[in-house]
This record gives sequence, C-alpha cells and structure tokens, in this order.
Amino acid sequence: MKEKHHHYTSRLLWTGNKGKGTASYAAYDRDHILSVKDKPEIPASSDPSFRGNPQRYNPEELLVASLSSCHMLWYLHLCAVNGVVVEDYRDEASGTMLETADGGGKFVEVVLKPVVIVSSADMVEKAFGLHHEANKFCFIANSVNFPVKHEPEIRVS
Repeated sequence: MKEKHHHYTSRLLWTGNKGKGTASYAAYDRDHILSVKDKPEIPASSDPSFRGNPQRYNPEELLVASLSSCHMLWYLHLCAVNGVVVEDYRDEASGTMLETADGGGKFVEVVLKPVVIVSSADMVEKAFGLHHEANKFCFIANSVNFPVKHEPEIRVS
C-alpha cells in the first residue's frame, strides 16, 4: 500500500484578555476555545498549576485523552478482524509530565489501563495480546517521544 498524507485543521481563539492583554503574567486568563469546523467547541485553558481554569480542559489532559482514544479505536478494529467480540471498553489513562527547572517540561510516560469485557473465555488471551498490536498501529502513540504503557484487564461477560 502506498503512503497517504492526511491533513487536519483546528482553530484556536484566545478568550482570556481581561482588558490589559498580556501587560503582566497575572493580567490575563489562559482560557481559549478549540474548534474544528462543524464540531462542538472544546473549552480549554492551561493546567491550574499554571494559572489555568480548572473547569476547562488543558493540553496535557487532551494529550492523554488522545492516546487513550487512539489506542481504543485501533484495539476495537483489531478485535473485530480477529474474532474477539468486545462488549465493553473503559480506560483510566494517566500521564506523567516532568517540569524542568527552567519552567519547560515534557511528558515522561502515559499509562493506559483499559478494562475490556469480551463475550467468551476463549477470547481472553487473544484480547490481551491485541493491546500490543494496537500500540504498534496507534498514530498518536507513534508520534510521541515517551513510552505509552498498557496495563489491560480482560474480563468475560
């Protein structure tokens, strides 16, 4: 199969100008709106540790959520084509970011903890192994420079 390029666009609108713009570090809010054409808006801000609004999504949470979502979508695809019937899928993903002394930082890992319910006991071993395969295909996991770990739990309905 030949390579194909896929392009994605989004729009960001900063809504945090309280009247003085960025006259000082404390003079503005970090609130903004993320949007993609014809889809619901995402209210966003920075992490509360960095003067952000705790009622809004922050980029760090969205990164963890993107990894979790991408993994699930590949996993369900692989289960469907390999005869594993998934009846329920839930994930409690977490990420660890290291803030450096200069104020920068980077993620050092994300851990996905999916709980998967399959329809029969003879599917458990295959269901477990397909998490490794899903990680190899996940576009987001392949784009980050830190480990994305998996701690799946497979149950039978």
